[in-house]
Amino acid sequence: MTAPPTERLEPLAADVFARLAAVTEDVPAALRAREVGTVQEVGQGVAWIRGLRRVAAEELLTLGDGTLAMVTDLEPGRIGATLLGGGAGLRAGDRALRTGRVTDVPVGPRLLGRVLDPAGRPLDGHGPVGATRRLPVEREAPAVFDRDPVETPLATGLTVLDTLLPIGRGQRELILGDRQTGKTTLAVEALANQRESGVVGVYCAIGQRASAVAKVVEDLKARGAFGQCVVVVAGGEDPPGLQFIAPYAATTIAEAFVDQGRDVLIVYDDLTRHARAYRELSLLLRRPPGREAYPGDIFYIHARLLERAAHLRETLGGGSLTALPIVETQAQNLAAFIPTNLISITDGQIYLSPRLFQKGLLPAVDVGRSVSRVGGRAQRRAYRDVAGALRLVYAQYEELETFARFGTRLEPATRRTLERGRRVRELLKQRPFEPRTPLEQIAMLVPLVDGLFDTVPLPQVAEAAEAVRAAARRELVMVGERIARGEPLMAEDRNHILDTARRAIVPVTDAGSA
Repeated sequence: MTAPPTERLEPLAADVFARLAAVTEDVPAALRAREVGTVQEVGQGVAWIRGLRRVAAEELLTLGDGTLAMVTDLEPGRIGATLLGGGAGLRAGDRALRTGRVTDVPVGPRLLGRVLDPAGRPLDGHGPVGATRRLPVEREAPAVFDRDPVETPLATGLTVLDTLLPIGRGQRELILGDRQTGKTTLAVEALANQRESGVVGVYCAIGQRASAVAKVVEDLKARGAFGQCVVVVAGGEDPPGLQFIAPYAATTIAEAFVDQGRDVLIVYDDLTRHARAYRELSLLLRRPPGREAYPGDIFYIHARLLERAAHLRETLGGGSLTALPIVETQAQNLAAFIPTNLISITDGQIYLSPRLFQKGLLPAVDVGRSVSRVGGRAQRRAYRDVAGALRLVYAQYEELETFARFGTRLEPATRRTLERGRRVRELLKQRPFEPRTPLEQIAMLVPLVDGLFDTVPLPQVAEAAEAVRAAARRELVMVGERIARGEPLMAEDRNHILDTARRAIVPVTDAGSA
């Protein structure tokens, strides 16, 4: 029985195609056939192109004046592309050439200590980045079965966060608040505190002023953390397409380190401007608007971005990507469209109150309106021994603070709660870029919970706390090592801390009374 004609022809066709492929490999690139399209229309940040029938979504194009563009809309007879450069010299009728690759970004350790744009072009004047690998800016988030629980703490050096709102490696913790309440400073402090932990930092600036980005870079350099950070910048003067891909490109850079088993902290500053850039882009591409003129997939673009933050299983290297997205609120409105979207996506939020900021209570974290949904699972054991009591005291204080303003007569127990609450708030105050080690924080909080600070006059609490921290650095080295290893506080450790704190507090109170 003879084989059908199609089965006899298949081996022959495969052989012919293999021979053709071998021949075409030797043809110079300049002589190969290229698919060429024509720019039909140019808008502010977008271009419409005819031709290029085989083009793929998110593929990079080179337009007439050398401008890079990313394919975003595939329509019958034409395609829509977002410009990733100025495009000032681009005109209708210019050529559009395929590059054959999707939008990607260079990755690798050579990017550490560099400032670049989302396309991988250096902005710091130090020459090409020299990376040998490029990865797509859009990548799938790790599957559920590829993730491990978030249980390893990420120390920020800020007492209010490490104690009451712990952040774990692999968590997504939103930072939100009105303008000028310290959101960027809080995130950059967390980045700077990783200089000795081995955690890689990625700072992504979206729609920021050049002066604001330069200040962040200088702050990281002054704290010795810039050498293990990558800064990705899409300024406010850049096209909306470049601002749109900025967080995805920064996440790809971070994921390259995660794939090597390293821990990474990434800051998106901020996703409010990112949403506005995408709204502008969508309207220019004539997509139907929805609520507040945002397109219907505005939730999806942030969900697919933040889902890439995870703690991977040990079989995949055990690396982690921790995300600190920032969003700006208007008039303390947490129920606005973009903030509510991001609150529902993330694992908790840190709310910075303008009321606390105006009182000089920095960092201006409103503990009552903030939450970490990972909670004590990502906290050292020593913190758990004091965090519960501290949270209860602070919550009672905030509840009673309003009634105390009316001058009503209060019971002695209520007055004690108010006095201790005031001291809790005083100890949670912290100057910018003065991080505290876990030992220093525990050395303050244990005597605070036990009431040793109750006898210290309120104006002298900060001085007494500094004396306790200095004494802890001198006398409690072994206790600090056990805290760093995640061991619980033993009774003898607690007694040692209390004895050290008493000796440090007495000279301060005596000097004040004298």
